[in-house]
Amino acid sequence: MDDTLMSLQIIPKLPNGEDVTSYVDEAIRIIQDSGVKYRVGALETTVQADMNTCLILIQRINDRMVELEVPSIMSQVKFFHVPEGITIETLTGKYDEL
Repeated sequence: MDDTLMSLQIIPKLPNGEDVTSYVDEAIRIIQDSGVKYRVGALETTVQADMNTCLILIQRINDRMVELEVPSIMSQVKFFHVPEGITIETLTGKYDEL
């Protein structure tokens, strides 16, 4: 059961102020490939899944950044956990019509 919403923003620290877009795109690809429901926002991506899946995704994304030789990665993560279940639309559905 999807009981957790997780919003994730990764901020790779690259030498010489390089553009991080390709690394963020790679993180989103990992989320896409996981099969979970997600929504990309301007500053973060929100995932709808169970808590364990969310935690595994964070680990996979960080492992991939290490494989890509990113010197350091800051991850800002927020969780909204509802044992009875939760969806992205519960919080944002009223804005989807706009």
